[in-house]
Amino acid sequence: MSEIEADAVPAPAVKRGPAYRIFRGMLKPIALLVYRPTITGRENVPKHGPVILASNHLSFVDSVVIPLASPRPVQFLAKSSYFTGMGFSGWLSRTFFGAIGAVPVERGAGAAAQEALDAGRRILEQSEAFALYPEGTRSTDGRLYRGRTGVAWLALTTGAKVVPVGLVGTQEIQPIGAKLPRVRPVTVRFGEPLDLSHHGPATSGRARRAATDEIMAAIHALTGQELAGQYNEVPPQSALARLADKVVPRERV
Repeated sequence: MSEIEADAVPAPAVKRGPAYRIFRGMLKPIALLVYRPTITGRENVPKHGPVILASNHLSFVDSVVIPLASPRPVQFLAKSSYFTGMGFSGWLSRTFFGAIGAVPVERGAGAAAQEALDAGRRILEQSEAFALYPEGTRSTDGRLYRGRTGVAWLALTTGAKVVPVGLVGTQEIQPIGAKLPRVRPVTVRFGEPLDLSHHGPATSGRARRAATDEIMAAIHALTGQELAGQYNEVPPQSALARLADKVVPRERV
């Protein structure tokens, strides 16, 4: 089935479970009280309609910080193994990732990568907020790497606005190798929403590249990170990274 033909098939809804409502209603206020993050630009996140929150990526906890700071519910993709474990640890993993708005997808190329792409699109087509990391995987040296074009494909395909998000200090909450998070100051900056439609259609590699570069420039303006000037070549660990690399052709222009 071609990509165009696939568009004609109604896709099942992507729903948030009860754990997410508990997280938003009870755990979020407690976490905000403990960590007291500095959050700016919340008014830049549209209250309604599809929106992509495109963020830099410094730590595993970024996927917790963004739902905490967002003024509206937000979802993102996570590998399906987080939801399939057995016993108490499996239950704990499912509960945690469901509570922070994660949607399970299979890792891999081909059909699995298409599933990741379709899952993100379904979320946006339901007028929801969807978070992703254009760099593909987290930066281990603190620099901001070149964005991969999956984010532009989704924005140009669905017509969703893109709100750039700048995270500062999250790598200090849970550095690489640390088992438990620490209480450290963190800043979350939401930039003004970007309408990328002027770059052209999603089928154009040039349009996807230009739109992605505009997003990354906006993120850089929020974080002030040193620019790496290249892709983060650590093997992609997330479905979102594979979405960009396997489904949307990688440009090196």
